[in-house]
Amino acid sequence: MTAPFRRTTRLSTPTLVLLLVLAVFTLTRLALLLWTGSEQVPITLWPGIFAKGLWFDLVTAGFLMPPVLLYEAALPARVRHARGHRVLRLMWLWLALALLVFGGIAEGTFWEEFSTRFNFIAVDYLIYTHEVIGNIRESYPIGWLLTAVALTAAAGIYGLRRLIAASDTNAPSARRRLTYVLLALSLPLLAYRAADVEQMQGSGNAYADELAGNGWFTFAAAARRNELDYARFYVTLPQAQADDILARLGATRGSLSPVGVTPLPATGPSPFKRSPRNLVLISVESLSARFLGSYGSGDGLTPNLDHIARDGLKFERVFATGTRTVRGLEALSLGAPPIPGQAIVRRPGNDRLATLGGVLASQGYRSYFIYGGYGYFDNMNAYFRGNDYRVIDRTDFPPVSIAMENIWGVADESLYANAIPTLDRDHAEGKPFFAHLMTTSNHRPYTYPDGRIDIPSPGGRAGAVKYTDYAIGQFIEQARTKPWFDDTLFVIVADHCSSVAGRTRLPVEKYHIPLIFYAPALLDPGVDARLMSQIDVVPTLLDALGRDGATQFFGHSILRAPPSPDDHAFISNYQELGYLKHNVLTVLSPRRKVEAFTIDPQSYEATPTAVEPVLRDEAIAWYQSTSAAFKSGALRAPHAASPPQ
Repeated sequence: MTAPFRRTTRLSTPTLVLLLVLAVFTLTRLALLLWTGSEQVPITLWPGIFAKGLWFDLVTAGFLMPPVLLYEAALPARVRHARGHRVLRLMWLWLALALLVFGGIAEGTFWEEFSTRFNFIAVDYLIYTHEVIGNIRESYPIGWLLTAVALTAAAGIYGLRRLIAASDTNAPSARRRLTYVLLALSLPLLAYRAADVEQMQGSGNAYADELAGNGWFTFAAAARRNELDYARFYVTLPQAQADDILARLGATRGSLSPVGVTPLPATGPSPFKRSPRNLVLISVESLSARFLGSYGSGDGLTPNLDHIARDGLKFERVFATGTRTVRGLEALSLGAPPIPGQAIVRRPGNDRLATLGGVLASQGYRSYFIYGGYGYFDNMNAYFRGNDYRVIDRTDFPPVSIAMENIWGVADESLYANAIPTLDRDHAEGKPFFAHLMTTSNHRPYTYPDGRIDIPSPGGRAGAVKYTDYAIGQFIEQARTKPWFDDTLFVIVADHCSSVAGRTRLPVEKYHIPLIFYAPALLDPGVDARLMSQIDVVPTLLDALGRDGATQFFGHSILRAPPSPDDHAFISNYQELGYLKHNVLTVLSPRRKVEAFTIDPQSYEATPTAVEPVLRDEAIAWYQSTSAAFKSGALRAPHAASPPQ
């Protein structure tokens, strides 16, 4: 009885590898699910997650198995029992298991930051290996993690040693070898045609949809969809109809409309006592509104920002257009809704556009982009230089001026310390200036100089937020001593929120960011509760400065109209494009899909609802026209006529 039983439990090497792959994928999914918790993912959804997850795991295995199948098909029978081959076989099995385990750990760290499977961000991170590897080394005990991966894989191979030895007992027959070859050739094609990332959706819970997927599969899909053509993947309207809709909404820049300059109308009292001469725009890394006491937090992390908000003009309902720094920079320079796929900052043909810095530079300003990190990351240097900004990044900072730095950038206080001499020089030369400062400290590994705040470094997100607040407060106090302070408008806004995870694909509360105008000598304190997104900042600032050009942007200047029920905001995540208006979020997705959600104005909770045709068409008009404008060259500055290539 023993021999037959052993024969029935003998596995072929491809079967053994397949089971290993599925086991690691399932354990990874289980770990992420337990990490997320039943509060976010009800237990009733768990069976569906694992059932759909098995489908994606099998599809992913279809891409991973061909090397194993071809190896077994080609291995000569005389080599199979050689000692050298057995050792080699154990080594590549160990390496394969180690890579699978490492992938699971990598997914865990990515999930901790973004609560999604691998996506566009992971693809981008693979490109910028210096920063990403450095960030990982500074954030995690990488040596111990790699050791743990190696030992875990070794323990797994050791535990399976009998099955591994049994699987190599007999050479496959000629028919089986042919089957292996056919499977190796057909499985990737079948997997490619049978599965798509859209199949992850459908549970009604964004966490559950992500957990049902497979990180290896979503990574490959993100790399393949690095750029999404709006007209091909999204619902469209005739462009003439889209232009009519935008004209009705008061948009001054349609995709086919000429760029013009419209004087600021007299719309009632302005919050400004007089126009600022200079502008300092601080886009703060990952500063969610929920961190600030002035926006309702009770954690006491932002005393300086709360004081600034109290003495300045605070905007209560402002939303980031996207989930990454490049999206924030795009919105705060171009004043245009996001387009699907990569941000314009990272696309070819993104130079000579109508940007805030370029418009001001054409009117005698010195426009700067000053960044605490390496500006080649995400193509920031090339983008801003190509659009009439003078770029200064950490490579331009004197070493003596850097209080502390990590792989992501210099401490925020060092960024501000290097900005001030530039502004002093321009003032001394009688030149008005516009400086866009981009911070880095509120980012993993959350390190900052010792002794600044009462949370030791590295202090996690709470410490990073409190240090960011400290550095901004110090900068404002230093600027207060300068002769240009009373003529300068300081604008503090986030590039995006710290996390965009939620139960829906576009959780509105995870896009809520602070926006504060601060100029004690120029601006009366107040609170503005109108609905806005980052794209509205650009034309508003041009009008505040009394400069031409606000009508060159899709965004609305708040100085041109009072608050209105028709105010709206744009949010996106590279694929889903959201349009928030009348407390309804209309979402455009690939495959020409349209959904709608009622948004509670206080909690921002989303409830599925029927799509309203008027809001749907407005959303299409905005996003379609913006995409068409970039492709046609209509986003270019008036003097730059040639379209992007």
